[in-house]
Amino acid sequence: MNPFHGRHFQGEIILWAVRWYCKYGISYRELQEMLAERGVNVDHTTIYRWVQRYAPEIEKRLRWYWRNPTDLSSWHIDETYVKVNGRWSYLYRAVDQRGDT
Repeated sequence: MNPFHGRHFQGEIILWAVRWYCKYGISYRELQEMLAERGVNVDHTTIYRWVQRYAPEIEKRLRWYWRNPTDLSSWHIDETYVKVNGRWSYLYRAVDQRGDT
């Protein structure tokens, strides 16, 4: 079943608006301007209704992902100061959780 069935706008546009609102904490009117710059004319009250309708479901579906990030999301960086050909230089190294650089 399509959760966006019967909506005037495509599901992608609704998801963009809800995601941008939740992630960046901008106002509904600012989001209305951002969408208008991209050729999508929608009223700020419509965006409000989208956020009220879809944000809880998006949060519920993404909660596991936010709590269990992939191995690629954690890096450890080390720096040291070494002498190379008589000159001191910084040496940086980044290592992920598997030990890959």
